[in-house]
Amino acid sequence: MITWMQRHRKYLVVTIWISTIAFIGAGFVGWGQYDYGDKAGAVAKVGDVSITAEELQKSYSNLFNQYNQVFQGKLDEAQAKQFGLQRQALKSLVDQALILNLAASYGIKVSNEELLNLIKSQNVFTKNGTFNKETYADVLKQNRLTIKEYEESMRRELLIQKTLYLFAPTVSTLEKLTVAYAMGTADKIDYKLLTPDAVTVIPDEAGLKAYWGKNKNQFKKAANYELSIAHPQISAALDENGSEKEALRRYIDFKKGTLPASIRIETMTLSADSTLFSPELLKEIAGLSEKKPFLKPRKVGNEYVIIKLEKTNPASAKTYEEAKAEANIGYAVEMKKAKLQELAQNSYKTFHGTVSDFITRKENTSLAGLSATESAEFIDKLFASKQKQGFLTLKSGNVILYNVLEQKLLQDTTIADENTVIKLKGNVLNQKLLKTLENKYPIEIYAEGI
Repeated sequence: MITWMQRHRKYLVVTIWISTIAFIGAGFVGWGQYDYGDKAGAVAKVGDVSITAEELQKSYSNLFNQYNQVFQGKLDEAQAKQFGLQRQALKSLVDQALILNLAASYGIKVSNEELLNLIKSQNVFTKNGTFNKETYADVLKQNRLTIKEYEESMRRELLIQKTLYLFAPTVSTLEKLTVAYAMGTADKIDYKLLTPDAVTVIPDEAGLKAYWGKNKNQFKKAANYELSIAHPQISAALDENGSEKEALRRYIDFKKGTLPASIRIETMTLSADSTLFSPELLKEIAGLSEKKPFLKPRKVGNEYVIIKLEKTNPASAKTYEEAKAEANIGYAVEMKKAKLQELAQNSYKTFHGTVSDFITRKENTSLAGLSATESAEFIDKLFASKQKQGFLTLKSGNVILYNVLEQKLLQDTTIADENTVIKLKGNVLNQKLLKTLENKYPIEIYAEGI
């Protein structure tokens, strides 16, 4: 069963799971802090499954990187907000949680052997063609993932796959023929690409204020931490082990309030998005609390520091003046988007652009003036449309005007590939399954501003 699932994985888990493996080789992107109300430990809860802030950040980072590839590395946070990537990231995790609840109700589990086989099958962990433990540990470390975190993620993914396998569609010859005929047509089109550069907007104060008022939860000042930091003076003559032991002794003195007067104690306010300390140390500081305010000695540069949390100031909304510059970027993007739609609506019936050769849905046709990704997305949407003439909006925000000039049925149409039919049928079944599960398991969202 696992072999079949791995072979058909992309058809089983359509729009459901964003795997941790996708972080490997990609940068981590975050967008700040959330207000969690009375549920500080989670951003959402679906049935019995909680969704943590860390999971949401990782899901968002993965989605951002996917979109950034379409934008050829030029995607910024303002555009990400306009595309609703935060909501999409959370929706993906909610979908996963719905399936995990179903798995628990069926008593489905993943064995250690199944998990090991999945990890060994991933080429990124191989050396000379064979799975290598040292490579495995090194790759995860480079991507700020612990083995425990990664294996928990992979176990969850495999659990979702096993559960969805129960609903894996079968296809008949008639279904394959039907899809084949649907895909066995070719279109010659006239098309024209419109980008946001095609329109000019002049933001106005009233409109900007209205935009800020509507989206004020998106503009936050990051949480910050008021800290006392002790800098124990360690003798240069001590080796590494001796230095650490001396720092631990000073840590105990700090907790007891008996630090020698000669030891310098620095006070500072550290923002949650500060780059002063490493991400790992910042994460540890964020985990301190009133009950456990002390952090054991940590090495920063060439010295040990002992940190005490004095106060946590949660994330707060920016005033209009504080958010004005940032909001203006989003407002301009929104205005351009609206103007571009208006331009497309007014010109799709009369435009003249580039005339293509006959194109089909199943060929990797590259259209002049479009990237390979945009060509594939546009052609997929074109053949799904019932309109002979119109315009289609791409994920990148670009718009394509089109007019189908001529259509013909391909002579070599025989029967559709089984995987293609499984994908199409699986999409429909997965969406219906999720709809059913949404009615079965309560969904609570605690994060504000998404």
